[in-house]
Amino acid sequence: MLVGRRMSSPAITVSPETSMQEALDLMNEKNIRRLPVVDKKGNLIGIVSERQLLKASPSDATTLSRWEINTMLLELTVERLMTEDVLTVTEDTPLEEAARIMADQNISGLPVVRGETVVGLIAETDIFNIFLEILGAREEGILLSMHVTKKPGTLFNITKVIYENGGDIVSLGTFQTESSEYGEVTVKVRGLDMKTLTGTVKPYVVEIIDARETL
Repeated sequence: MLVGRRMSSPAITVSPETSMQEALDLMNEKNIRRLPVVDKKGNLIGIVSERQLLKASPSDATTLSRWEINTMLLELTVERLMTEDVLTVTEDTPLEEAARIMADQNISGLPVVRGETVVGLIAETDIFNIFLEILGAREEGILLSMHVTKKPGTLFNITKVIYENGGDIVSLGTFQTESSEYGEVTVKVRGLDMKTLTGTVKPYVVEIIDARETL
């Protein structure tokens, strides 16, 4: 799946002249933590995060008066606080690549650009929702987690035997482990009871880690 299919669009952006207070108010209103900063043509020139804005805000221990604080918040613009070297993705970037960038760089969102124009934003919330879909978290069924060997054909055998016994696979995910010999597979199945499902797959797995009915 590509970023363009799951990004928030149009992106919520600010201009470099936007005050720090206006940016904070917008973040609170829209429940977001990062704002792309664009010029009058909509081209990306920077990004500002909630963390940057809060760090620049006066602390409770400040000696400034309330009037001085309000003046500062209105006069200080995002142009002075934004990060100019912005990591971006395009609409045809694979979602897993966007997720990897966010995880490796410890950031909560990436502007999506077409050329230099911002057309959307992909955020960690979007990735979380996709993760829930992949695991079938909002679907009824029996969730089965297993350690399986990394031999070719292992997944085929598991899915084949579930199908042959009348099971309907709602979701399937594979995960790395520290072992070089086996990985972890999570599958959600409808149409079989717990005893039948676990008994069906047991000959094809190293061990069943967990089995439970969901929703």
